[in-house]
Amino acid sequence: MQIPKQQVIDFIKSKVGGDQAGQADSELPDQVDTDRDAGLLQKFGVDPKDLLGGLGGGGGLGSKLGL
Repeated sequence: MQIPKQQVIDFIKSKVGGDQAGQADSELPDQVDTDRDAGLLQKFGVDPKDLLGGLGGGGGLGSKLGL
């Protein structure tokens, strides 16, 4: 799934912290693909499943994306 980088950065800030978010901002592409970029996401302490929050369930990015 494609997610705008800024939404991923905001998620990292809220879950992991600002230092990791700053580094992620410089390394992640503008559109983050949860499959293709899974290794990068894990590097920043993000499990792609947590990022999507169960695709529209409880409070993850999936609900903000309307999934």
